[in-house]
Amino acid sequence: MLASAVALPLTAASPAGASAPDHSCNTVYQARIFFWAMTCAQPGQPVIGAFGTWRNVPITFESGSAAGEAEVSNFVRMVPNTDQTDGANGGDMFGPSIDVGLHAEKTGPSTIAYGPRWTELGKRGGVTKAITAGSNPTVADNVNHTYMTIRQASGDQWDVLYDFNVVGSTTDQLKIPRGNPNRIDIGLEVRGPQHVTVPPIANRMQFMAENKAWARAATADVTQLTTMGICGKSMGIPNDPTAVYKAPYCFEARLTDATTHTQWTVSKPGPAAGPTPSAPARATGTFNGVDQKALSKCLATDPESCLNTVPGLAACVQSVKVCNAAALQSPQHSPARTGGKAEEPANIADRAARSFGVDPDALHVVAGSRPTSEKRLLGPAAQPSAAADMSVVTVESAAPTHGLEHRGLTFQGFRATYSTETGQLLDACWGQMCNT
Repeated sequence: MLASAVALPLTAASPAGASAPDHSCNTVYQARIFFWAMTCAQPGQPVIGAFGTWRNVPITFESGSAAGEAEVSNFVRMVPNTDQTDGANGGDMFGPSIDVGLHAEKTGPSTIAYGPRWTELGKRGGVTKAITAGSNPTVADNVNHTYMTIRQASGDQWDVLYDFNVVGSTTDQLKIPRGNPNRIDIGLEVRGPQHVTVPPIANRMQFMAENKAWARAATADVTQLTTMGICGKSMGIPNDPTAVYKAPYCFEARLTDATTHTQWTVSKPGPAAGPTPSAPARATGTFNGVDQKALSKCLATDPESCLNTVPGLAACVQSVKVCNAAALQSPQHSPARTGGKAEEPANIADRAARSFGVDPDALHVVAGSRPTSEKRLLGPAAQPSAAADMSVVTVESAAPTHGLEHRGLTFQGFRATYSTETGQLLDACWGQMCNT
């Protein structure tokens, strides 16, 4: 398996017993304006890697709904340290974590932003970064993509990988005490359900234990949570026993295996129909020692097996960290999603004010440009000829903010950068994480 995920010396306590994390899962996913269909697994041993895979489905929004009214995330979350004995400096159920997954957001009456991104929540604040490198990152290609976070070989920080290429690293995660019942979550988050249609997403999840072997969590150690009702199920109203949960205010969700967490299938019905997906990019030959044809086939059919079956992939992830050639091709933006009209700085600033809970008068707004992700990833000597500067708007404030999180905490200040082409949030930070 991944030799880079070295098991570090930990404290001498015995591993905790595995159990379903009912209390922590139900407590964490209880924000009023967000709704979740999640599973939370507690394998009962230190987890040093999290792996999720699903097809990037076409998420649609009600026509005419306004910017900022609705958003959707489907993600895998690693909570490395849930040990509450450390108090304010420890992990606990609201402690530091790493999310990586797919995000879609309504950015205007006829526009949405769509694509993968990752988020780190730390003791000092948080950061969010869009994953803009790769083949058609802003298009619902309806093929399998992989999302991973793996503990680094030394220290307490984690690398984040998308389609087997490293896209970032954490800076503010806590060490994993032996015996700590750390948690791994996967599933769907929705805001503004009346505006959103999410077709079925088949979430498949594995964890890496200290022995660097990947495994599925036992179903007995998994909490299943839906904070809207299950479509067609009784609402439990005594004076109306025939009342059932109905679209658009319900989820479809089920765990498909009674023994292990094989697949958590979730959807959120609504009035809209999704667009026809585009064909994914393919690569052939060998790239950094990886058989690219075998990797493309594995990603399309059985991504969970790729590290074991694709020649050269495990060694590449260990050493080179750029393993998927197809995911390095220049992004192709979808006119249906951008609407062909640039976002105005004032509109972006208004969205930022709502997202971060800051008075618009406390914002500082700057328009400019910056290199595309391909330039930053490949370096000047290997820049693709199609790469061009990206038009962006940066919004910042020194005012108190809750950031883009649900832990009930307040931090001082934020900075967020948006694409004017799509309105997509490219990256953001809040609190002292803006200083790292």
